[in-house]
Amino acid sequence: MKIGILKKVSVFVLIMISTCIGFAQQQAQFTQYMFNRLSYNPGYAGSSGAICFSGLYRNQWMGLTLASPGGDISAGSTPQNILFSFDMPVNFLHGGIGLSVLTNKLGYYSAINIGADYAYRFFTPRGSFAIGIEANLSNGNLDYANLVPYKSFTGDVLNPIDRNLDDDPVLKSRSTESDMVFDASAGLYYTEPGRLYLGLSAKNLLGGESKVLNYKNARSFYLFAGYDYTFYDQSYHLIPSMLVKTADLATIQLDVSCLLQYQNTVWMGLSYRIQDAVSILGGVNWKNMKIGLAYDMTTSKLGTYKSARSKGSLELFLKYCFKITPKKHIPQIYMNSIYFM
Repeated sequence: MKIGILKKVSVFVLIMISTCIGFAQQQAQFTQYMFNRLSYNPGYAGSSGAICFSGLYRNQWMGLTLASPGGDISAGSTPQNILFSFDMPVNFLHGGIGLSVLTNKLGYYSAINIGADYAYRFFTPRGSFAIGIEANLSNGNLDYANLVPYKSFTGDVLNPIDRNLDDDPVLKSRSTESDMVFDASAGLYYTEPGRLYLGLSAKNLLGGESKVLNYKNARSFYLFAGYDYTFYDQSYHLIPSMLVKTADLATIQLDVSCLLQYQNTVWMGLSYRIQDAVSILGGVNWKNMKIGLAYDMTTSKLGTYKSARSKGSLELFLKYCFKITPKKHIPQIYMNSIYFM
């Protein structure tokens, strides 16, 4: 029955929200992670040698029906993320700086996270190695008033009036609450420009905790790598990459991707996220701008093979970079030895 499916979907979303409330605030997920390294690793800041502005929008599980079975209480929004980031090299700091702003929506929970990054970089014969740190401040909001205890479901029907709040002390006599949490991250990043990169990072090292929203940040670890192989007179680039992520070492997720790029102008490729999605990626380089699009075909039980399920996820990426070349100083006074003869 459709109501039965709606109930399962609604309960699933509420469970995800309660997971955030109970023990951890997870990091956002992006398919185009290979273009978005700063959000995973502060050691990336300034590594491109240019001033870069990036934007990412992700709408996850499009078409997923989140209306409650009773029809009177909405289950909120599916996961939606907007990321803005900026980074640049700073020579007198021997590295680079960065800034990222991330908005996150899931059900009745929303948050904005601001991270400030610094990377100390030293050069090797082939590339550079950086050690990065990040200070992060997050402001979360949760609408307790619309959260529904599981016991309020009777068969396939939700009673929006009798929510049995006494059964759950967390939900009792609550409305919309907000809180701010401070945390810190660190990362190591190595790159050989035009050839390879490798990064290892840890997010939420302090395990910041919110007493108001009843959650504690999970310590998340990331390992990513990529390689650029050129062939056919360097007109084609085959770029495989991977991202391994884990929260509190309890669960591990793996993304594996491969892009084919032609003359540094256009690219397309495939990506696979274990037990979650198969993705199609494509994009163009136009002047100083990079534009990318990714579509995830959900392979989990939230997929499209049944009604009221996800029709996939859509992701848009924009990046603009430019280098500032200092003007050459033209001497105003000329010395000529003829005047000293």
